[in-house]
Amino acid sequence: MRTKGEIEATICEGVAHFEQEYMGRGPKNIQSHLFGDFVVIRLQGVLTAAEKHLVETLSSEKGRDLLKQVRTQLIEIARPKLEAIIFSATGEKVVSMHHDISVITGEEVVLFTLASAPVFRETKKF
Repeated sequence: MRTKGEIEATICEGVAHFEQEYMGRGPKNIQSHLFGDFVVIRLQGVLTAAEKHLVETLSSEKGRDLLKQVRTQLIEIARPKLEAIIFSATGEKVVSMHHDISVITGEEVVLFTLASAPVFRETKKF
């Protein structure tokens, strides 16, 4: 049985690999946090040079909306792959997924709600 930290690390590795393979590049930083039956993944530095250019050349609202629409569509299409990563790490089925990205900071957040809280081994506190 894995610890909470091992589950979170496994999620980070799986999502980083997914980003590299599916989006063409990995994030500069990735963090995963398990809170009961929630998994929150924070990816920093995810915007490609082309996406940054798109946001800079179009009006700020139009560029932002277009980028968010494209990223959301890509994530929704890849949802089965992401759910498989979460299931493999936690042993729990994904009930729902929520996603958002900031075109200002290049930060992306994905939240998964699980069928129930994963069971993990407690770490010893010294």
